Amino acid sequence: MNVHTGAAPNVRHAPDELGQALDRRLKYDLGKDPAAATLTDWRHALSGAIRDLVVDPWFATTHRVYREGRKRVYYLSMEFLIGRLLEDAISNLGLGAAAREAVEARGVDYEALLADEPDAALGNGGLGRLAACFLDSMSTIGVPAMGYGIRYQHGLFRQSFDHGRQVEEAEDWLRQTHAWEYERAEATYPIGFGGRMNGLGWEPEETVLASAHDMPVPGWGARWVNTLRLWSAKPVRAFELGSFNRGDYVGAAAPEVLAETISRVLYPDDTTAQGKELRLKQEYFFTAASLADIMRRFLSQEGDPRRLPAHAAIQLNDTHPAIAVPELVRVLIDGHGLGFDEAFDTTRACLSYTNHTLMPEALERWPVELMGRVLPRHLELMERIDARHAAETRRPDSVRILDGGTVRMGDLAFIGTHKVNGVSALHTELMRGTVFADLHALHPDRIVNQTNGITPRRWLQTCNPGLGALITERIGPAWVTDLDQLARLAPLADDEGFRARFAAAKRHNKERLARWLGDAHGLAVSPDAMFDVQIKRIHEYKRQLLNILETIAAWNAMRREPEAPWATRVRLFGGKAAPGYAMAKQIIRLINDAGRVINADPATRARLAVVYPPNYNVSMAERIIPAADLSEQISTAGTEASGTGNMKLALNGALTIGTLDGANVELREAVGPDNIFIFGMTAPEAAERRAAGYQPTAAIAAEPRLAEVLDQVSSGLFSPEEPDRYAGLVADLRFHDRFMVAADFGAYYAAQRAVDALWHDQDEWTRRAVLNTARSGRFSSDRTIRGYARDIWDTPPLF
Repeated sequence: MNVHTGAAPNVRHAPDELGQALDRRLKYDLGKDPAAATLTDWRHALSGAIRDLVVDPWFATTHRVYREGRKRVYYLSMEFLIGRLLEDAISNLGLGAAAREAVEARGVDYEALLADEPDAALGNGGLGRLAACFLDSMSTIGVPAMGYGIRYQHGLFRQSFDHGRQVEEAEDWLRQTHAWEYERAEATYPIGFGGRMNGLGWEPEETVLASAHDMPVPGWGARWVNTLRLWSAKPVRAFELGSFNRGDYVGAAAPEVLAETISRVLYPDDTTAQGKELRLKQEYFFTAASLADIMRRFLSQEGDPRRLPAHAAIQLNDTHPAIAVPELVRVLIDGHGLGFDEAFDTTRACLSYTNHTLMPEALERWPVELMGRVLPRHLELMERIDARHAAETRRPDSVRILDGGTVRMGDLAFIGTHKVNGVSALHTELMRGTVFADLHALHPDRIVNQTNGITPRRWLQTCNPGLGALITERIGPAWVTDLDQLARLAPLADDEGFRARFAAAKRHNKERLARWLGDAHGLAVSPDAMFDVQIKRIHEYKRQLLNILETIAAWNAMRREPEAPWATRVRLFGGKAAPGYAMAKQIIRLINDAGRVINADPATRARLAVVYPPNYNVSMAERIIPAADLSEQISTAGTEASGTGNMKLALNGALTIGTLDGANVELREAVGPDNIFIFGMTAPEAAERRAAGYQPTAAIAAEPRLAEVLDQVSSGLFSPEEPDRYAGLVADLRFHDRFMVAADFGAYYAAQRAVDALWHDQDEWTRRAVLNTARSGRFSSDRTIRGYARDIWDTPPLF
């Protein structure tokens, strides 16, 4: 699969050397004779051989950080969607050819070996994938860093479909030994919950242990290797022997079960009181363990806790780790004797916060009663932080963290950090004027922008080797660590020979995806069709509903006007809905139900297919993104913070159809307005229309195509066995339509017909696709991390 730009500068390994290492691993670590080894055995052996090449530069990185007293970045995130690690490490080490040769010389299918690795189930969507890209970039440009998260036993869930419905099953990615982690038994910390305050401070009622597992994160060339440290929860006492001897076998194991529940599942369903409590405990568990680890490392070199900001930049990725504010204050007061004001000033100088949402309801809030019951000391400290903030702003009526019986975690993160960043230019501007308008008025210098980015190593070099090799052939290998070099491709958009080779690389990726869809999912698609892709978490604001409703409208029109110049399309969806999100799960079912009817229609099935492979993850994205022709980025303007799928797809030569939302604004600036299909309301126009009293019924009446589709959906055309299945969904759209699907439907339909027209001119389509790749250089996460290092962390990169 891999074509590389050459071996990494710090690694030289011939195929025979790598093969010998592979044999040693198989024999001495796994105890397997090659004649009896399974594919998984070979994969573990190769993983061990490659991992060995990372360990020395990993140690060298750590020694240099300590020797030079470098400030470290600590990146706290509930998600790290790292995907498969073996191929990524091989790519970053520049050993693709050597690894392939060594494996195939032993009669093993290299592609099958790579595919045997399960995706690490450590995230769900863009938040987690962004964190993974940031780790790669921090290692590549030499920013000393550690990622901190939770080692979820089961992650989010494995998605399947039963008659179109999403079914959630436990993810079992850890059923085998995880080849990339090292358990650090010495890094174990007690984490308390509940209890009460007494004269000596906080006396927790319940305690679990946080135990560390480390993964090395090599940058390009392994010049620098940072660490991802994940916490698993363990009981203080694993087994109650007395209960066991009394015959209470379930009770004997109860402490272990209750403790391990904390690190079992990503995002437990918080529609129940028990789910809310578990989620709060998860957030505090990993945050408190991470801060304890940071303090231990800091105090091994420094004795004065007031010096912590000179050594540690702690980034909170969204509000999940916002409890770090009172926790670090608590540690500095209760553990190191600082006064409250000194502890708070030190905390704020260390912490910074990335906001990922413009929707107030997505900024976490916890009932005061729950917070007081689970974390009584922290609730007390938040009251003091509120009082301190009111005093320093001289506004006793200013924004409060504790408000109306709830704890506002977004406001806590803002007040308790020295910088708050948005993740696209539009998002940052809207943050200042909406969700944090009052706080921005009080702290006008606190909000800064750092537009998101993606690592080109995984999202072009590794996942699209044919295009990567073509780019390297024409402009050299420097683009892998300097994505701005892609601008040198722009003149080649007018080179007929280059366009032909660019199109051939895309065709190869489409053929590969079509084979996989057929082999793995029984879905037959033609690589001659336009691959029209919407792959992301399923949420109303991302408007997968708009996509499927327009698909049905186009199907209706195809049946009426079969001779019209319709482009042949595969509408490909991918993504999961949160278990408790009923409307998102209804949208998934509608997509599958509509697809079943449309795909069976003999009048249109040669021109239109709807495809939804289950269990979307990083590895599936790595197949889909290089093959995509059209990228759907159609959120309601003013709701998407940034998006990174838009960047990955454009980098790989897909044209975008989208609203002026999130980073689509900057994407249009980068690729040029002629090379992207923009439709619909802008964020100010959407806000103005809402303020004027938006009436979805009127918007639907003005769009006969949409009215027809809604009648079909509500009549049971796509669900004859249950005609009223979508009555609630249609009623919600007719009378509420919070995300303004009806308002943008006509503009979206028209934009899709412009897409059809351009598709028929394949040479012009390819020319614009080349320009999308050539002008995507600004969306490298290397650029993003340089911005964080300069504007927020004060940590100059080494490279």
